[in-house]
Amino acid sequence: MGLFGKTIAELSDTAARFGLRPYGARQIAHWLYAKHVNRIEEMTNLPRRVREAMVAQYGDDVGRREPIARQASCDGTLKYLFPVLDEWCVESAVIPDGERQTLCLSTQAGCRRACRFCMTGRLGFHGNLTPDGILNQYASLPERDGITNIVFMGMGEPLDNIEAVLRSLEIFTADYGYAMSPTRLTVSTVGILPALERLISETRCHIALSVHSPFSEERKRLVPAEAAYPVANAIETLRRARIGGQRRIMIEYTPFEGLNDTSAHAKALARLLRGLRCRINLIPFNSVPGIPLRGSDRPRIEAFQAELRRHGFMATIRKSKGADIAAACGLLHNIHPPDRDGEDRCNVRMEPARGFEPRTH
Repeated sequence: MGLFGKTIAELSDTAARFGLRPYGARQIAHWLYAKHVNRIEEMTNLPRRVREAMVAQYGDDVGRREPIARQASCDGTLKYLFPVLDEWCVESAVIPDGERQTLCLSTQAGCRRACRFCMTGRLGFHGNLTPDGILNQYASLPERDGITNIVFMGMGEPLDNIEAVLRSLEIFTADYGYAMSPTRLTVSTVGILPALERLISETRCHIALSVHSPFSEERKRLVPAEAAYPVANAIETLRRARIGGQRRIMIEYTPFEGLNDTSAHAKALARLLRGLRCRINLIPFNSVPGIPLRGSDRPRIEAFQAELRRHGFMATIRKSKGADIAAACGLLHNIHPPDRDGEDRCNVRMEPARGFEPRTH
């Protein structure tokens, strides 16, 4: 790991090792996260002897990596491919919506949770991203300066990689880092405990809980993690935390035709969530090849929404974007670098990422 992705505590150790005074850690952090430098030699307020010693240890590159390919949707969504581990990549999506521009980033290459309706879950698990791998999806993004919100909803289960996620959240929000408001950040999870408790207590970001069925046996078929981490326990943990103010809890629910979209399901979901201050986000299903599930049609979703509203819940229907480039919810799937001709291994055409040539790593 290079300098990029280090917290202020880690940079303090680095500064001391190279003979810098205590404020040297903040000088390095300023170059990394405020100035966005790529090379140690650009840190011109550090003594030359220190820069030379750091280059000797880390190389001149601070550790950021450019995206190696991208795709553009007809609706303006962009999907990027980032190298993250020795032989793996991850996909991130930039989703425009009026004045908002949301970055959906990944925390793992693949995912071990194998949710039945998710393309990423079919890949299996290939590795956790380090903090720099998570942060790099923002820092090296061509549209970085226009990003208004970040959601940890890409590849992987964030709470299965809790240490790296917490460190990246610290850098996103700290004054020495990117100084973002926690209300601009949302972490999604199927409800992994006790990592959820740490996310609640150690951060102020929004939390999105993937439910998808109020009935445990049915949810196990959709979200196998239910067997080890019952969603009722996650909801009770959130209820006890009494999260309020500007911090939000969002409940994610994908209605499937003839499975979990009935009035009885809506009523049971309302009972399950009783006493929890939350919003319910209904997510239209994006069909996944080889998965025999059909998303509920719009009238059915609206009827489900109306039932939830009758029980006093704020329920919204997510507008799906990027489906034509497999960038919509549940469709991220590519973990391989593109071949030299630009084809990924799932036969989807990938363009060079704004001035960069597709390459292996």
